[in-house]
Amino acid sequence: MGEGWLLTGEMAELMESGVENVVCVQPFACLPNHVIGRGMFNAIKHEYPGANLISIDYDSNISKVNQVNRIKLMINIAKNKIEGKNQEVKLASQIFEQASSEK
Repeated sequence: MGEGWLLTGEMAELMESGVENVVCVQPFACLPNHVIGRGMFNAIKHEYPGANLISIDYDSNISKVNQVNRIKLMINIAKNKIEGKNQEVKLASQIFEQASSEK
């Protein structure tokens, strides 16, 4: 049970330091990670709205294609957030330039 809370604490620490994208890799059927770690995803996302979290279970019987596709989806979400922020910055810059030129 301590391992699950350690995992949650590490995710929160990453969020505090500005890391919003976290892949939580765990062995299949690791009870502390499933119950505590994954169970705290919603609370972390509530506390850190920009959090992009995904847990990947690794086991010899699990499809690697599924694992890779879930990681690709997470990366795609991260890229879309970055592009959205870049567009917001460009728009703010254009508004600032327009306001400056009108004076």
